[in-house]
Amino acid sequence: MVADQLFSAQPFGHRAVWATAAAGSLVLTLRYVRRLRVWVVRSRRARHRMPVIILGAGEGAGRVVRAMLSSPVSNYRPVALLDDDPSKRGLRLMGVRVMGTFADVDRVVRQLRAEAVVVAIPSASAELLGRLHRAAQQAQVQTLLLPPVQQLVGTGSTAELRKYTDEDVLRRRMVTIDMEAVSRLIAGRRVLVTGAGGSIGSELSRQIAQLGPQALVLLDRDDSLLHALQGSLADEPAVFPVLADVRDTERLDEVFSVYRPEVVFHAAALKHVPALESAPDEGWKTNVLGTRNVLVAAEAHGVERFVNISTDKAADPVNVLGRTKRLAEQLTAAVAARTGHGYVSVRFGNVIGSRGSVMETFETQIGAGGPVTVTHPEVTRFFMAVREAVRLTLQAATMGAPGEVLVLDMGTPVKIADVARQLIEQSGKNIEIRYTGLRPGEKLHEVLLSLGEVGTRPHHPLIDHVQVPATWPQLPAHYDPEAVEAMVTTPPDSYAGR
Repeated sequence: MVADQLFSAQPFGHRAVWATAAAGSLVLTLRYVRRLRVWVVRSRRARHRMPVIILGAGEGAGRVVRAMLSSPVSNYRPVALLDDDPSKRGLRLMGVRVMGTFADVDRVVRQLRAEAVVVAIPSASAELLGRLHRAAQQAQVQTLLLPPVQQLVGTGSTAELRKYTDEDVLRRRMVTIDMEAVSRLIAGRRVLVTGAGGSIGSELSRQIAQLGPQALVLLDRDDSLLHALQGSLADEPAVFPVLADVRDTERLDEVFSVYRPEVVFHAAALKHVPALESAPDEGWKTNVLGTRNVLVAAEAHGVERFVNISTDKAADPVNVLGRTKRLAEQLTAAVAARTGHGYVSVRFGNVIGSRGSVMETFETQIGAGGPVTVTHPEVTRFFMAVREAVRLTLQAATMGAPGEVLVLDMGTPVKIADVARQLIEQSGKNIEIRYTGLRPGEKLHEVLLSLGEVGTRPHHPLIDHVQVPATWPQLPAHYDPEAVEAMVTTPPDSYAGR
């Protein structure tokens, strides 16, 4: 009977198999039709777009090609890639093929009737940039540029491209660091990083770990961030996570006594302007009193090298963040003057991809369907990639004289409205940009140097050395605006008119 049941079930089973196969075939057919339709639509659009040749076949080229092919409002059609790297001959990026080297610009332009070349090398040196532009001139086509790495936003947009100008050669400088000097600072020594779980602190910790320290102490008050960072450094044998708050003097003294650091990178800080404007005491307790606590522990335990991570908002400060970080620079200079040790500060602006950054906010707003909010149509900010910022911070740590503030060159400031437009274009959505007005404590344009500060570049073409007055005042327990005004040597009134 069982056999009869099985036998009688077979026809139904065959029908089920055929039905499943037919359904699968229909799904595949529909997918193919959709892809074919997309290809046809793209092809029709592409016929009306400017044919361009992409110079470079690396990550920048992938970014450019993807943006050109995926954006419905793109004005460009990539027809070929050129690159001097022999290993990239014949390579294809989204169907666009490498057809030669940079020496072949004229030939490939004529062959494919291209109307422009796009230099898709964000780190291109002035020499290379000039050579590629001359090749484009000889081929009688225009030169378009992908901006430097610190100005790149999101996954890529054709709105990033702009025409070459003579000033571009002056702006483009390779970010190189003296790795031997950095290695001498770190290798075989005990290094402590405060705020190790943050955007700067975590990347700093990862780069330090690769330089062979005797011990790397990761200090943070956020146990989740500390746990995640420890996991990313699981293969490093000399990493010691420490849960501690820079506001706690007894805990800091205990940590310094146990681990006896020789080099300290102080990245712990509260950094968001609106939050600190509404709660100035919190910024005071972490950014000023916390910095003082770390400096006291460092001095008491004989730390030889101390690097305080500052911000461009400390230049001519007009808000709680800027004033507290300016005082942190002055406190660092005071210990340097007292000890003669290499205690320095490093000042730079916004870091692309950091937690709570403007890009992160815009992406969240775009995901929710908008609007994207920008404070002012003309507001600009300096931007730097986190890896680049950390590399230059390490370099600065090797060369700063006691008490100096080392100011990292951030390139050309970027309009925040342009950042918003690029991210909206990448999303493919029609989203409104809404201007909300500058918030309390915000500047229209940031500066890197205060009035009266003079930067010199004796060692590195991207690092200014600036002197700040050493200040070690009696600090109140809470934020006192009048007391802070007296302690910050460049009062905010001096910013007027800049």
